[in-house]
Amino acid sequence: MTDTTAYAGRHGSRLSDYFKLLKPRVMSLVVFTAAIGLFAAPADIPPLNAIAAILLIAIGGGASGALNMWWDADIDAKMRRTASRPVPSGRVSPREARNLGLFLSAFSVILLGMVTNIAAGAFLAFTIFFYVVIYTMWLKRSTPWNIVIGGASGAFPPMIGWMAVTGDISLAPVLMFGLVFMWTPPHFWSLSLFMNDDYTRAKVPMLPVTHGRTVTRQQILAYTLLLVPVSLMLAFSSVGGPVYLIIALALNLAFVKGAMRIWRREEEAATADRFAVERRFFRLSLMYLFGLFAGLLAEAILHHVGIGFL
Repeated sequence: MTDTTAYAGRHGSRLSDYFKLLKPRVMSLVVFTAAIGLFAAPADIPPLNAIAAILLIAIGGGASGALNMWWDADIDAKMRRTASRPVPSGRVSPREARNLGLFLSAFSVILLGMVTNIAAGAFLAFTIFFYVVIYTMWLKRSTPWNIVIGGASGAFPPMIGWMAVTGDISLAPVLMFGLVFMWTPPHFWSLSLFMNDDYTRAKVPMLPVTHGRTVTRQQILAYTLLLVPVSLMLAFSSVGGPVYLIIALALNLAFVKGAMRIWRREEEAATADRFAVERRFFRLSLMYLFGLFAGLLAEAILHHVGIGFL
């Protein structure tokens, strides 16, 4: 290997590690929901401004991820799922992660305010603050309800997308927020059921660690049942319609059935098959949220081309 090739390899590896700091999988969800909020808003925005707004919201989400990895490096090092992340593995220093997060936070907030409006930039700043300070620094290590309250940060992007177009908030984006907010606990609690050993080792007070798996399964069912009416209300809002309603009915039926399977599980069965049901429910939860927002996208397209039903 030549010196040039070796340098290129190291340089590419560093860029890859910096990108991983931004939590690209989480960022993809931020981008998708923010884009739907922006596209469904009842006003026009120049295409280049729309693309820039979505990109800047994604960068803001990535900045939150970098700051989360900086602060949680000690926890991440103790968990198998996160031990290979750039900071706990030593490939990126905590200082580098912090500085990258702070720079991208300021960059995304200021430019979003310039490209769209000050209200959207301010809301993005609040979202970053909520995720990093309220959730990461405070709630995550102090209460088993961390994901319930802290989940609000992941529910803000569709509201930011909407606000980037309109400059204000109405019922529809609030319902989109409510959808993601109510979806977050069953999604993450199903993950925590089969990652319980990791959270126990890291002393993170997730619900299965503090209250046990039985209570967690009960809460998954409870929040799933509360999620159903919130998701259906969107069908009768300004961004909804029959296409979304059909998708929501089908996905809610599958989601409730999945939560019922988890609720009925016995601890011995859960241990014996290594939480196969919980893993399936976790994957289903991702399909559920994607499907509902895809339904909203379909309705937005129909509304934009002048085909409205409700």
